[in-house]
Amino acid sequence: MKVEELPFTLEQLRIIKAIATEGSFKKAAESLYMTQPAISLQIQTLERKLNIALFDRSGRRALMTEAGHLFLRYGDCVLALCEETCHALEDLRNLQGGTLVIGASQTTGTYLMPRLIGLFRQRYPQVTVKLHVHSTRRISWNIANGQVDLAVIGGEVPHELQESLTITPYAEDELVLILPKSHPFAKLDSIQKEDLYRLKFIALDAQSAIRKVIDKVLAQNGIDSNLFRVEMELNSIESIKNAVQSGLGAAFVSVSAIAKELELGILHWCRIENITIKRMLSIITNPNRYHSQAARIFSEEILTMFSLQSPEVKKKALSVIQNT
Repeated sequence: MKVEELPFTLEQLRIIKAIATEGSFKKAAESLYMTQPAISLQIQTLERKLNIALFDRSGRRALMTEAGHLFLRYGDCVLALCEETCHALEDLRNLQGGTLVIGASQTTGTYLMPRLIGLFRQRYPQVTVKLHVHSTRRISWNIANGQVDLAVIGGEVPHELQESLTITPYAEDELVLILPKSHPFAKLDSIQKEDLYRLKFIALDAQSAIRKVIDKVLAQNGIDSNLFRVEMELNSIESIKNAVQSGLGAAFVSVSAIAKELELGILHWCRIENITIKRMLSIITNPNRYHSQAARIFSEEILTMFSLQSPEVKKKALSVIQNT
């Protein structure tokens, strides 16, 4: 089939994607600044040319058929390649514009990446930067699908993607015990590991990447976290810090998440004697996708400030970022 004979247009691919994303013809029309009749006409025309139904209209809502899901899957690939083409052409202007899409898992995306992006934007203000913060699994799939240029994650890349993505060890992230300033242990520089059983804990969900790392390291040191008194489970680091600050319990968080609280003296970092909990952050990219000049410069000039270097170099780099 010749290109001019294709039974669909890029506009129709965008419409199908919008319907799948928004969940209805009406919301898809609003997101695309089109009328609902115009959306419906485009879908009818597309189905007629393809000679197959993409939506089941027997019920009150138009649900996507098996053919519709198949069309959407390939349509997403086509649209991703179109965006990739635009990125490549933008690079011809030598960073005189363009967009850099960065991904990050929750803690890294909330506390580290905004600082690094701020430094990058100071050097290259003409480049638009978008930050996607999601679970490691979702970010990994975004990298695989070409929706994100590069990402820094703290969890494990899904097994089915490990061979197709480039996973590079980046930097160690220490997970530390924090206590309310009013807690008796806050007067101590460190506690014994047995003291952990005397604390009330505020924790992330048991399936979170950070929680799994903490449980694993504690188990290696003879501590059964299943015996901890977990008062509540929360789904964000900010809510956990607020709960600890309010005196509701202790918690393990990334040291990068409490820099401000430690500076203000509103939380206590309590060390555990002879135990250090660390996890490895990784950079993931897709070797089969186009790597923009903006992505390359961000990796070489910004991310290397926190790569696997000596503590002295990292401390100096952190100072540079905090003072920008």
